[in-house]
Amino acid sequence: MTVVTWRIEVDRTSCVGSGMCTAIAPERFVLVGDRAQAVEAAVEPDDAVLDAAESCPMEAIVVRGENAEVLAPEV
Repeated sequence: MTVVTWRIEVDRTSCVGSGMCTAIAPERFVLVGDRAQAVEAAVEPDDAVLDAAESCPMEAIVVRGENAEVLAPEV
């Protein structure tokens, strides 16, 4: 059985620390200083992670699937 994982990438230079991601997916994101950071870079599929990436006002969060394809934010 293959375990599917997604990769979370946060561009901390683009992040403005709005906290949207931490409000939507508090188990997946934290604010360190005044910038967001993923709790873990590799996670099991979680719709809240996609919602957080889509809600980021700076599009600083990218979620990638198994083959490195961008799952969120949608282009």
